[in-house]
Amino acid sequence: MYERILIPTDGSKLSAKAVKAACELAEVTGAQLVFLNVVPRYPVSYFEGGISVSAGEVGQIEKEWSEKAQALVDQLKGKAEARGLKARALTLKSDLVAETVIGCAKKNKCDLIVMASHGRKGIKRLLLGSETTHVLTHSHLPVLVLR
Repeated sequence: MYERILIPTDGSKLSAKAVKAACELAEVTGAQLVFLNVVPRYPVSYFEGGISVSAGEVGQIEKEWSEKAQALVDQLKGKAEARGLKARALTLKSDLVAETVIGCAKKNKCDLIVMASHGRKGIKRLLLGSETTHVLTHSHLPVLVLR
């Protein structure tokens, strides 16, 4: 049924539900899991009054974020492999999370994306946006959304 399942995760309790569901689905289908954490770039402010951070400090912050992200996906990969599942661990740097998720799914020939959603509605959804909704509406692959 599925050969490769992409699980974008940020390490939150909510995304843990998506990880659990994807692992259970992979056990049934024999699919390989691809764990992904998208690391944002450090925001640089060009506006008056913004905090000035040196390029070295920005580099160090981004390095720490990347290391934390890699540790997260490596941990998930290890847990999946302990269950007898095939898994890969990826981190990508981008401020365009949804586009990166969709691109990663295509590049890695995934046939399902499993992710979580807070299920925000109304003004909260408008103000906070939703990467899950963006993936759901722009992906040509099936997307399993868990709340």
